[in-house]
Amino acid sequence: MTQHIPNRKAALLVTACIMLGVAVLLSIGLGSVRLTLAETIETILGHGDAASQTILWDIRIPRVFLALLIGANLAASGALLQAVMQNPLADPGLTGVSSGAAVTVLFIMLVVPDYSYLIPLAAIIGGGVAAGMVYSMAWKKQGGLTPVRIILSGVAVNAVFGGAIGLWSILYSDKLPGALQWMNGSLSGKGMGDVMMMLPYSIVGWIAALLSIRQANILRLGEQVAHNLGQNLHRLRLSLSIIAVYLAAVSVSTVGLVGFIGLVVPHMARMLVGSDYRLGLPFSLVLGSLVLLVADTFGRTAFAPLEIPAGIVMAIVGGPYFLYLMRKGGM
Repeated sequence: MTQHIPNRKAALLVTACIMLGVAVLLSIGLGSVRLTLAETIETILGHGDAASQTILWDIRIPRVFLALLIGANLAASGALLQAVMQNPLADPGLTGVSSGAAVTVLFIMLVVPDYSYLIPLAAIIGGGVAAGMVYSMAWKKQGGLTPVRIILSGVAVNAVFGGAIGLWSILYSDKLPGALQWMNGSLSGKGMGDVMMMLPYSIVGWIAALLSIRQANILRLGEQVAHNLGQNLHRLRLSLSIIAVYLAAVSVSTVGLVGFIGLVVPHMARMLVGSDYRLGLPFSLVLGSLVLLVADTFGRTAFAPLEIPAGIVMAIVGGPYFLYLMRKGGM
């Protein structure tokens, strides 16, 4: 647990941070009105013309910040869930957490829109209920919780809540156009108000996740080692799951369903820096931000003036990646 982190892996984290900074500048400059790197920096520093200032500060910069926050949240959530379930295929979307949060958010958006200020709380409750259902279904007196039962229960709960989302969509189809972008995981139309609402939730979640690195590493070493260290496995799994559910739920409440970030990013982090969560979790935070930012930038520029929500871009990329992991024997 006290092993030294190799300089090469620490250098990879620094490189990822630099790449993220470059991606931020490129994303801000790309769009219907293109700005060069020099013009982007000049406008950020307050020396651009009025039109550029409006485009950057009212549209692009809030969207970029939101992509950074949501990407980091979902990646951290996936990394923690994979530690809990000891399976690289675990993901907030695949285990029912995201769809549980989406059901409650969609209920407020379509049925009682006057209570939209309760959406973050409703998302956390919905995600928590989904996680509770998963753990209660997976629990057995003989043997307690096992990763395989948790994942299979998650697939079943995900299907149930997916059906509920479909039911809301049919019953309130007249109100659906307003929620369609949200359902597909779009960052379009978000402003600095959304960023400021998401920021404190994200910081709390990141701090909790980083404080749980030791527990995640213990679970990574296997049940026998955890027992030998005198750890309560069920308590460890529950505490990490609560943090993972929280991070996924608050993200869903703002931008809807963005799948596969929690699956793809932690796997990429393990390939690059290894399975030690001391470096793997911070790396996942940075890489999650980078991946969602690239996906959103691609979605809004590749087929302009049409815009593809980031959730759809990630589904197109993440689906084949999930099948690839399954063929490798991840489950």
